[in-house]
Amino acid sequence: MRKELSEQLLRELLKNSKRSDRELAKVLKVSQPTITRTRQKLEKNGMIEDYTIIPNFKKMGFEIFALTFVKMRPDIRLPEVMAEVRKYATKFPNVIFASSGEGLGMTGVVISFHKNYTEYDNQLHLLRMDWKHLTEDVQGFIVPIGEREYKSFSLKYLRDVPI
Repeated sequence: MRKELSEQLLRELLKNSKRSDRELAKVLKVSQPTITRTRQKLEKNGMIEDYTIIPNFKKMGFEIFALTFVKMRPDIRLPEVMAEVRKYATKFPNVIFASSGEGLGMTGVVISFHKNYTEYDNQLHLLRMDWKHLTEDVQGFIVPIGEREYKSFSLKYLRDVPI
């Protein structure tokens, strides 16, 4: 029952994380202290890392959502270089995710939001210049925000994925 309650609570929080423990307790048919304990356990074991909102990015002034794919030289895996890359990524608050990975012949990805194409292009140029000693290729995929979306960006869809 405890694991099942944890999963149910996580799904409810994915739907709407701003609900109170009292509201969640009513939905899940348990006591409010049980929900509070279960939520704290989920936070403590790292299942819940953060609570945040998903704003209307267009109303925030962003016109572009960008996926930038990078092919890095093998030196990128050296611990001191990885530390340098982590530090570099923190310089850009519009970058919401950056990671190594694999696919499309690339070894890394950067996900970012931009006010306009010029801002995106300037940041891409800076990336190419600052990391030219470790970069073999940089490619971008640009999504105009609010146009031709087939499914809006939201984590609430994960509530239906098996845990």
